Amino acid sequence: MLKIAIIGVGTVGSSVANILKNNKEIITARAGVELVPTIGVVNDLTKKRNVSIELTDDVNKVLEDDSIDIIVELMGGVEKPYEIVKKALANKKAVVTANKALLAYHRYELEEFAQDIPFEYEAAVAGGIPIINALREGLTANNIASIQGIMNGTCNYMLTKMINEGVKYEDILKEAQDLGYAEADPTFDVGGFDAAHKLLILGSIAYGIDAKPEDILIEGIQNITSYDIEFAKEFNYSIKLLGIAKRDGNFIELRVHPAFVPKEEMIAKVDGVMNGISVIGDKVGETMYYGPGAGGDATASAVIANIVDIARRGKGSPMLGFEEDYGEKLSLLPKDEIRTKYYLRLEVADKTGVLAKISTILGNCGISIEKMLQKPIGNQKANLLLATHTSVEKDILKAIAEFEKTKVVTQKPAMIRIEA
Repeated sequence: MLKIAIIGVGTVGSSVANILKNNKEIITARAGVELVPTIGVVNDLTKKRNVSIELTDDVNKVLEDDSIDIIVELMGGVEKPYEIVKKALANKKAVVTANKALLAYHRYELEEFAQDIPFEYEAAVAGGIPIINALREGLTANNIASIQGIMNGTCNYMLTKMINEGVKYEDILKEAQDLGYAEADPTFDVGGFDAAHKLLILGSIAYGIDAKPEDILIEGIQNITSYDIEFAKEFNYSIKLLGIAKRDGNFIELRVHPAFVPKEEMIAKVDGVMNGISVIGDKVGETMYYGPGAGGDATASAVIANIVDIARRGKGSPMLGFEEDYGEKLSLLPKDEIRTKYYLRLEVADKTGVLAKISTILGNCGISIEKMLQKPIGNQKANLLLATHTSVEKDILKAIAEFEKTKVVTQKPAMIRIEA
């Protein structure tokens, strides 16, 4: 028998306790040992929770209980759970967490603390999709060329509605909040930070690279307009908030941002609240992982899979995928050195000579135009919608700065990257 303590008995924590109880027979058969949810730690003991386990508000009672074998951390946050998990590891307790923010900031410190103590975190990325296991075990023979993923169901739901039904951003945000997909303060989701935390974890497993959220390019979906969607439809693109990890020589790109994706790509077909992650290995080629990225039962399923792994092995998989130091030292590519195609939305004066002026600025920055649409918007103005050939980020930023200086561009330019 292995006794389990759950720190944070909210939606996911309650699901973990109830699934372990309701599916006890099949889980025991698969684990080879009975897994018993014994106690839960909560902040408010007066709040009613749909679980049959004992509850306490004293986390130390759990951490110092020698009978507890596995700590499941589901409380959220960064520094407080970091201290709790460190203490659990110091007390030789195996740890399972779904806390992506904790790992985005402290995964390497926790790896050092854990050593041979099992530390698992499948549910921290893409909910019920077993992407951590795929990278750490299923694809171990491969050098990973790239990872490209839809890792936030809230943003994907909103963009799907905006594209398919023409719903405005403000309206679909309110709907997502009403449905419980987005928080009252939705910045963490729509600003791209949730996806960035997940991408950093995958980047460590794939490439052994240590980066913090502050080190990488992060943009959200707040500025997507109907003009951008019209351009996407005209040229057979979908718009997705993507987390992208990509190797180029000894450099690794890590970035999160909205992107135009050709509709024929598998990742473009992932709609609604679902997540999808494409991984390209040098030997296996492209593999695709699809499923629910959030929700109590889906996330709890991944948590329990980790618990079963610990029960089977005693020692978990290497936390970040490497038993030994990765001999090849890879570096994070500077943000302004990213190379891709770009879309620009420019509100311009609708008069002769404007296009020539725009083309000159782009040409002086080493940027060539691949596609273009012009949409009149009244008051002698138009939206100029451009797609470039592959360019360098710093050149695009330089061109945008030049546009802002000229009187022919009447509003701040908008830019979206194209992953084609």
